[in-house]
Amino acid sequence: MDGKKLVAMANQIAAFFAAEPDRKVAVDGVAMHLKRFWEPRMRREILAQVERGEVAGMDALLVEALRGRRAELMPKG
Repeated sequence: MDGKKLVAMANQIAAFFAAEPDRKVAVDGVAMHLKRFWEPRMRREILAQVERGEVAGMDALLVEALRGRRAELMPKG
């Protein structure tokens, strides 16, 4: 899967939750959306991008969700 497309889609999710005044609720919302609606391979790829430090172009809320909820987002196996 194209990493740039994943980032663009994930940034749209983060933009939606950015209106939430409670930062923790916003981070949780981004993480839960990714967990519920993204295929495991998509989550695996975007998490790998963060691990490699490839966060340029990623919304700060997205990065916070990916780093803070990594264990929960990482597909099993």
